[in-house]
Amino acid sequence: PEGTVSAVRPSPEADATTRVLLSGVPGVGADHTLAVFVDPYTAKVRGALEQYGSGGALPLRTWIDEFHRNLHLGENGRLYSELAASWLWVIAGGGLVLWFGRRRAQRTVRGTSGRRRTLGLHGTVGVWAAAGFIFLSATGLTWSTYAGANIDELRTSLGQATPSVSASTGGAEHAGHSGAGTGEATAQDLDTILSAARAKGLGDPVEIVAPADAHSAYVVKQIQRSWPEKQDSVAVDPATGKVTDELRFADYPLLAKLTRWGIDAHTGVLFGLVNQIALMALALSLILLIVWGYRLWWQRGRDSAFGRPIPRGAWQQVPPQILVPAMAAVAVLGYFVPLLGIPLAVFIAVDVLLGEFGHRKEKRTQRARGGQAA
Repeated sequence: PEGTVSAVRPSPEADATTRVLLSGVPGVGADHTLAVFVDPYTAKVRGALEQYGSGGALPLRTWIDEFHRNLHLGENGRLYSELAASWLWVIAGGGLVLWFGRRRAQRTVRGTSGRRRTLGLHGTVGVWAAAGFIFLSATGLTWSTYAGANIDELRTSLGQATPSVSASTGGAEHAGHSGAGTGEATAQDLDTILSAARAKGLGDPVEIVAPADAHSAYVVKQIQRSWPEKQDSVAVDPATGKVTDELRFADYPLLAKLTRWGIDAHTGVLFGLVNQIALMALALSLILLIVWGYRLWWQRGRDSAFGRPIPRGAWQQVPPQILVPAMAAVAVLGYFVPLLGIPLAVFIAVDVLLGEFGHRKEKRTQRARGGQAA
């Protein structure tokens, strides 16, 4: 009684409970719901757990999911996560360029030792894992704070936004229906709504979303994220039990489909266990690359710990027909991916200042030497 029914997930198996989702429950976050597990045969409550997201994540998975999203540091942590996703593909791409730019003999791992062997291991694993890192970066950015908003805006402008079924009934006569917008629909009401959805071909698992107001319909949507995905949805008028609108996943725009598939593969649900094993291998690869990277830095020695810097002014040697398009592409990327563009701009500004200070110091030194010679 302490919340409002926002949705119901009927039991997908004969021996499973029905999940009733309550919003506005004291002590439960605004973006979370309380999932109450009810025996569909006896109507007895078997338990209640906090739930997050459309994937139905319960407390343990929610904790892991939020740790991945923001390290449990709120907005600052989420910005850090987006910063990492914004640069991961750049670092992976840079590693590929460095690796394939080396002579074949220098890429050999067998029969080597010391720093050369570490470099070989780092490069070999990095080459195999690079495609996965780029994929994780691209799919992670689609639901990030700033880059994600820009991507959504771009998709909308191209007519590739994710569509949604219309829940409007448009009739004032629905205002008196007891279940509309009140969360008070009876089990019989829900059975009627579910039967109408079944008649349109919506198989398990599904979620029945309560109307937002007295003039809205119930929305029944498939929630299977594994392959093949089931994402069809229909709107059902609570007064008449008739379907007022329907949307098929097959009719989604291409970019909307790719976004859905990409996010589900990113979270390990699209291809089930195979998907999860692949993500675990990627995570292990990333850990090994970080360890080997620090080991390479240590093996390089103190005197040259940071390597040889690129000579200043080297960019002036790049042909204009390559330099100008490349700079334009970087500017566009920096605009759509702010946590790539802003740090890059800061880095360039600092580098220019350091170069200017070094240039002035060198001129003062030359003048001092000239004065001494005179």
